[in-house]
Amino acid sequence: QVQLVESGGGLVQPGGALDLSCGASGSNTINVMGWDRQSAGNEREYVAVITRLSSPVYADSVKGRFTISRDVAENTVFLRMNDLQPEDTAVYYCNAITSWGTEYWGKGTLVTVSA
Repeated sequence: QVQLVESGGGLVQPGGALDLSCGASGSNTINVMGWDRQSAGNEREYVAVITRLSSPVYADSVKGRFTISRDVAENTVFLRMNDLQPEDTAVYYCNAITSWGTEYWGKGTLVTVSA
C-alpha cells in the first residue's frame, strides 16, 4: 500500500508562483508520479507526469508555466508553478503508479489564485 502526502498549497496572487511537493511511502516500485487537479464544479484533470527516467509530460494548459521534477531515491515529486492564474485554482492531487500498474492518490492540497 502506497501512502502519498502532498504539501505546499496556499493562496497566491495572479502571476505568482507556488511549489508543491508529495512524498510517497510504502513502496519502492513506483514507476510514474504526477499531479492532477480538480476545480469546483469540474472533473479532475491531468496536469503533469514524470517517469523514473525523469521524462516529464505536461497538459497543454500548464505547459511552459509548470515544471514537474522528481527525487527517485526519496520517492518525492515536486511541482513548480509559475505565472499562476485564477483558472489554476483547484485541489491538486499527487498520484503514483507502481510497476504492477496499481495507482494511488493523495488527499490533495488546495491552491487558490486570487487578488
